[in-house]
This record gives sequence, C-alpha cells and structure tokens, in this order.
Amino acid sequence: MDKVAHNPEELLGWRGPLADHTRLRLLRLLERHELGVVELCDVLQLPQSTVSRHLKVLTDEGWAQSRRQATTHLYRMILDELDSPQRKLWLLAREQTDEWPQVGQDRLRLTRLLRQRAINSQEFFSGAAGRWDKLRRELYGENFTTAALLALLPREYVVADLGCGTGTVAAALAPNVKQVIGVDNSAAMLKAARKLLVDFQNVDLRRGELEHLPIEDRTCDAALLLIVLTYIEHSERVLLEASRIRKPSGKVIIVDLLAHDRDDFRRQMGQVSSGYSVDAMNATLGACGFANTAIRALPPEPNVKGPALFLATACKQEIQL
Repeated sequence: MDKVAHNPEELLGWRGPLADHTRLRLLRLLERHELGVVELCDVLQLPQSTVSRHLKVLTDEGWAQSRRQATTHLYRMILDELDSPQRKLWLLAREQTDEWPQVGQDRLRLTRLLRQRAINSQEFFSGAAGRWDKLRRELYGENFTTAALLALLPREYVVADLGCGTGTVAAALAPNVKQVIGVDNSAAMLKAARKLLVDFQNVDLRRGELEHLPIEDRTCDAALLLIVLTYIEHSERVLLEASRIRKPSGKVIIVDLLAHDRDDFRRQMGQVSSGYSVDAMNATLGACGFANTAIRALPPEPNVKGPALFLATACKQEIQL
C-alpha cells in the first residue's frame, strides 16, 4: 500500500525540500546522473557552500542518496526508491520547471561536462594504449580474466579433471560447475590436492589409472587432459576412456606439448613422449572415435622455458544409423 500523509505536517515535510529553486535544479540533474559536488557547482554556477547545504537537505529528507568514492562524495536521486507521494510531487515539479531558463542553462552546461568526461576517458586510453595490458596487470592482476571466462561454463556441468595433480585446475573450476571429479594415480599429488580443495564440497578426488578411469559411463559433460598425455605410454587408451565417461554431447579438451626434439627436457620432466604434431593428434583423436576436432598451437608465453603447447577440442563421434 502506498504511503500517505496522516497530518498536514507530514505532507508539508514531503513538500518542503521542493520549495526551493536550487534544490529543484539539483534534483533535475541528479535524477539522470550521479555527480560530485564540484561538478554540480560547475553546472549550477554556485559556490560549494551553497550546493553542499542544499545537498544535505535533500539527503536528510530522503530525496537524494550519496556514496563515497575515494576522497569525494557522489550524489544521485533514484526515482524508483522514492515513496509514491514523493514520486508524484517530483513528477509534477519536474513538469512545471521544464521551461525555466535556468534549467535550460543547466542542461547545456551538463552536456558540456559529460562530453568532457568522455574526452578525458578517451585521452587516458589513448595515452595508455601502448602500456594498457601491463598497467591492467599491475593494477588488477590477471585472475579476474580467468574468473570471467570460467563463469561462461554451464552451472550444471560435471567436469572430469584427468591427471588432476595438486588440484589447481579443480579449484578454479569448482565455483563455476556442479561437480569436478579429479583423478590421479599419485598418492602424493592427491594428498596435496585434498589440502588445497578442503573447502570445496563439490570436488570428488579419486585415485586411479587414467587407462582405467574410476568413473561411470556417460556421467561427465567435459573431460580435461592438461599436460597429461606426454606422461602416458598408451595415450589412445586414455582417450578412449575419456570418450567412455562423457555424455553424448560431451567434449574433451587437451592441452599438451607440440612435437619437439629436446630429449634432455623430456628425460628431466619424466615424460614418455616428445609431444605431438597437430596432424598426429588429429589422427589419434579420429582413431579413438572423436569428431569435430579443432587443434591449434598456443603462442608461447614470455619467459617460459618449456616447449610450445597446443590446444585440442573434440566431441564424441555420432553414430550414423
């Protein structure tokens, strides 16, 4: 039920803040934009003491709201948050002030102010374009990009993290999907993963061989194999298992080493394979019943020491009847 005035004083209390032409001009500005005191002084051509005094009245009486940003306060009137009588009074007051010469002047100065805001923003990015990526990393880090991309995953997904290691990938996935099933054959790796993932109730860690996954048929929406296949002697068996556990619409995602000739690196890292060419991986996926494969080399990141990587995605082969 709409709020109503129960006595003359209450009705006049709603009307009081509107009984001043400066406050009316302020509300016209604050209805459409969030502005600071200095900006309001510029538009209204009034001293700061006057503007601040009227803003205090408006905020005290619930006609405007303020929030702190760094060292300044920003003000705004949110029409939908006013009581129904306040809205009606304001709509009438706004209609009656449309033709005021001062309001027209305010509108022109506000347009100039907003245009200057846009120019300042453009000038910042023009000057920062050459160093924007570095500046953004320094100011905000890199995790927000990964978080945004992971949020694209459907919330109902069950994801198998095959060769989950210490659980870092599972930790990134868990807040965004229904369940993560992590599988690894190393007790030491799983111990570290359990410590990292102790707060995630939707992560199920299982010890097992990737050639014989401890996961039921057709239970996963996606299977991940990240720097895993180069450690496996029979990679085809792992891919067949990855195909078995996926739902008909499921996908396998692989990141691994492109073929290289650094045998010292392979031995140092305990890897069985020296990577895969794009053609060899495409052929292997096809032989294991995958379709719609897409494979591409990933640009090496600065200062990394290992061989270049590839990214492969594939779906299950549809059976033609």
